[in-house]
Amino acid sequence: MPADDAPLLKAKPLAQPMSDKFGEGFVWDAWYVACLSPDLKPGKAEKREYLGEPVLLGRTRKGDAYAIRDICPHRAAALSAGRIHREADGTDSIECPYHGWRFGPDGACKSIPSLTGDSDFDISKVRVRKYPTIEQQGLVWIWMSSNPRFDGEPPEAPPTIPGVVGGKPKLVDHLDYDIHIDHAVLGLIDPAHGPYVHQQWWWRTKASQHEKKKRFCASEAGFTMVRHEPSKNSKAYAILGGEPLTEITFRLPGLRWEHVTVGDKQVLALSAMTPINAHKTRMNQIMWSDHWAFTAFYPIIRIAARAFLRQDGKIVAAQTPGLQCNPPLMWVGDADQQARWYHQCKREWNASRREGRPFCNPVKDQTLRWRT
Repeated sequence: MPADDAPLLKAKPLAQPMSDKFGEGFVWDAWYVACLSPDLKPGKAEKREYLGEPVLLGRTRKGDAYAIRDICPHRAAALSAGRIHREADGTDSIECPYHGWRFGPDGACKSIPSLTGDSDFDISKVRVRKYPTIEQQGLVWIWMSSNPRFDGEPPEAPPTIPGVVGGKPKLVDHLDYDIHIDHAVLGLIDPAHGPYVHQQWWWRTKASQHEKKKRFCASEAGFTMVRHEPSKNSKAYAILGGEPLTEITFRLPGLRWEHVTVGDKQVLALSAMTPINAHKTRMNQIMWSDHWAFTAFYPIIRIAARAFLRQDGKIVAAQTPGLQCNPPLMWVGDADQQARWYHQCKREWNASRREGRPFCNPVKDQTLRWRT
């Protein structure tokens, strides 16, 4: 029998019905990482999917990022199958491939070619959904609202992440997991899998395990492992020299970052989970640093970081068939406390949005202990 602190959970994929966006599916009314800034080229647009919604993500010739629903309201053709049209005033529009209806980056209809000159139809009433986007710190963020008619400014800005230094990212990688974001996040914040999933001479071995004692506190929309010396059995930190200190933060809807300081130098490793749909999640891995090691040892660090992420991908592949059988899952001891916090934060986030009140963080400051 499981211990008292090991509640049984169902591993269902938690697909989110559109009629109840505040259920145990996605976190709505939140900012997600859509892509990196260099991914969007001026005058180009591409088909994307976020939280199960078809999105046309692009950048105008003037350099502004935008996102609109990738469905023409006339006959439901994908706007991404059309072309970018340059209007007489020099602005961009997206032309539907079916009947040539054109929509601006703000979602407003600019033209319906089939209308005659004497038509009294008001095209200003025709729109496709616009998703707010903000570009900062080299990332393009998209606001996913629970209200399909949302047409305003989000109530808050995307998070500003400490440690974005040294110019453009030193490392960028991504991997798609065939699981719901809930299970992807639980793997992201799990502290006990390292010796088994990430066995490397430069990181740690299965035989190198120690009892860990870390202090956690509530932070904005999540929780933080407060700044501390890295574990002695994590050899990769040695490349930084000096006396590194690290702080690890998780923030809804699916952001985890580790901010390392070595004197006046910094390293930031950001993992951003963005759900594509109920059965697929994209992991974006990005690193910034102004530390000399990222110049001197870049090829080695790049190979190591890529191998690290693929190890996570390999264990997700081993996990996916089991999750599809929808078994009960166990949470045991302090090692799984962050998983509990994630679900508590998620429920409170959706409740606060539904009830129109501020988010009240359920996480309490405490020290956790586990062995890894």
